[in-house]
Amino acid sequence: MVLPLTEEHLDLAGSVRGWAARAAPREAVRSVIEAGDGGAALYRDTLRPGLAQQGLLGLHLPEDLGGQGFGLPELAVTAEELGRAMLPGGFAPTAAASAALAAAVRARTSASEAGGAPAGVLEGLVKGLASGSLTAALGLAAGLRAQAAPGPSAGDLLVDGECGPVLGAGVADLLVLPVSLGQPGQEQRWVAVDAADVQVTQVESMDLTRPIGRVTAQRLHVPAERVLAGLPGWQVPALAAIVLGAEACGIADWAVSTAAEYAKVRYQFGRPIGQFQGVKHRCAWMLTRVEQAAAAVWDATRALAGPGDDDGAQQRFAAEVAAVVALDAAVHATDGCIQVLGGIGYTWEHDAHLYYRRALSLRALLTGSAGQVARLALAGAIRPVKVDLPAEAEHARERIRAELAEIAAAGQPEHATRLADGGWVMPHLPRPWGRDASPLEQLVIAEEMRAAGLRPPGLGIGAWATPALIQYGTPAQQQRFLPATLRGETVWCQLFSEPGAGSDLAGLTTRAERTDGGWRLTAQKGWASLAKHAAWAICVARTDPDVPKHDGISYFLVDMSAPGVTVRPLREMSGDSLFNEVFLDGVFVPDDLVVGEVNNGWRVARTTLANERVSLAQSWTFGCGVPELLEVLRGLAGEPPPEVLARAGQLICEGHAIDLLGVRAALKRLSGTEPGATGSVRKLLGMRHAQRIAEECWALAGADGAAGGTRWSRAVLFTRALTIGGGTTDIQLNIIGERILGLPRDPTP
Repeated sequence: MVLPLTEEHLDLAGSVRGWAARAAPREAVRSVIEAGDGGAALYRDTLRPGLAQQGLLGLHLPEDLGGQGFGLPELAVTAEELGRAMLPGGFAPTAAASAALAAAVRARTSASEAGGAPAGVLEGLVKGLASGSLTAALGLAAGLRAQAAPGPSAGDLLVDGECGPVLGAGVADLLVLPVSLGQPGQEQRWVAVDAADVQVTQVESMDLTRPIGRVTAQRLHVPAERVLAGLPGWQVPALAAIVLGAEACGIADWAVSTAAEYAKVRYQFGRPIGQFQGVKHRCAWMLTRVEQAAAAVWDATRALAGPGDDDGAQQRFAAEVAAVVALDAAVHATDGCIQVLGGIGYTWEHDAHLYYRRALSLRALLTGSAGQVARLALAGAIRPVKVDLPAEAEHARERIRAELAEIAAAGQPEHATRLADGGWVMPHLPRPWGRDASPLEQLVIAEEMRAAGLRPPGLGIGAWATPALIQYGTPAQQQRFLPATLRGETVWCQLFSEPGAGSDLAGLTTRAERTDGGWRLTAQKGWASLAKHAAWAICVARTDPDVPKHDGISYFLVDMSAPGVTVRPLREMSGDSLFNEVFLDGVFVPDDLVVGEVNNGWRVARTTLANERVSLAQSWTFGCGVPELLEVLRGLAGEPPPEVLARAGQLICEGHAIDLLGVRAALKRLSGTEPGATGSVRKLLGMRHAQRIAEECWALAGADGAAGGTRWSRAVLFTRALTIGGGTTDIQLNIIGERILGLPRDPTP
């Protein structure tokens, strides 16, 4: 389950999954394929009545329209589960169509235009879809033309032409179709027509479990009450993007789970294939696509369910991103699943091809436009990424605001001290160093800090050292180091990496030898940022070489001015020297600067690398993000060509999804649900995203990219470090594969 964030949505997903397993087991799905009717009989006789009885057809609809009174988020959770179950028949087009008709009813009711067509006919159609007495098909392709019908009835249309393929045609009683009025500058309109009034020609479907068809209309009279007046032309495709995008999330998640489970039990060359790094990385990349898809679809549901902006541009942006990201993710994941399964995945008997076929069909029917995403972003329509805090946040806000106002009034020189003394710098930490702030309080504090114009001191590596000192340090160590660190007065560096221990931190060889009153450290440490400026360092060294590598490590605090410490800047490929080598030549560290127990430093180091802060501000773009890309695009002469817009749109979609992953991680913490893969995926993708932005901006310079010293020639070199530092991308993929997907660990040498 990738979409649910709350316990209620998890319960809903579990309930839908259980019903689908009973109503449409694998044998039933296979019988649809053999029947060749796209599930028409099964849906009509079994699934539609069952969906209606469960209340799933009207889950998202208002109660006064025959629904259950929930909304688009609940519909998305349901569609995800039914996509995972490969439910045959007409649920998805029916749900999208009923959502569109309900929106048209609301638009018509709120407009209250004098002489306008009443909403009663549309209301009746919505109620029929909610009850299961009607099934709908949804067309998204152009082809139908409309003109005003002659006669006294204002708003009636005459429709001609052909459109298709139409999802669900052949099992539907009602068709929701786009028509073009043929007048320059006028938006596309949507109409609801009875299937019996048009010609429906069945088309062989790529998706063997769901029918499609082409619709032909000849001088079809559509009365005004069946025209979705007041509904913007973009809104129906946007609603379809939510339903079909959510279904794509379920398909992709099935593919990841199926591939990972198979990789655990399929043995080749004497070991499970999931232990091979190629397979492990493939599955991990599949998972990252699923997480991005879930974030994008979830945001589109929020956008369409909310009030939106005046022209709906931000809602359109969210829906376009969902269509691009989710449908691509489903195709990528199902393709990857077949590859992991190998020959068995290519057989007719395995279900993998059914999911691949549906993914391909969805992407063909609802083609997301990365170029359109770029155009919307250039016009300023990017949807803001923020957490909508629950009502209980206001209980704490007034108190927090008042306390921060006092600090803000004290004057700039006192801000750092008062923020540190009040526990505001890292509020999630226990008192007196933090405020024991809950996830909700942390987000409120961050908002109110910005509103008050207060910026906490930049701690750098000190933000990593502080949690370790709080959990494992002695009271004397805490009093000595934490106040100055939290005020930003003490600069720290980290002496972890060394030539033989980069991502494999536990493989370090730094020696710490016992001496009177302490230890003498001998080491060569690398990639130490801020080492030239740091007063203190956190350092791990091996105190017992005769035990397994994760044991026998201790955690030290090293005075960077001590005799025997030598800092030598490392010149990087960019020509800069941001990092340093640090040589420790018998540096003495007294016993009172060992943090935690001797030989138990690995546990302390892991605390350093873990941080329970709830933050949306953390970014890995380093000046190479979507805003910078848009700046470059706006600087080009004229509108960028389509191929440039398409590439840029893909990057904008990825950047938006990465930001949304941060919001979802925060909301999972707020709701108490397991964070799952969200945080790990965000970190992995953020580094690569910055690289890709830098590469694109550099490429847009054309031949000028050959000139060194420009902003983007430097950035394209600098960002090479991002997927190496802090654990390489390859190691991060291993971690995702092993810890999240449960794939077998690499064999021990």
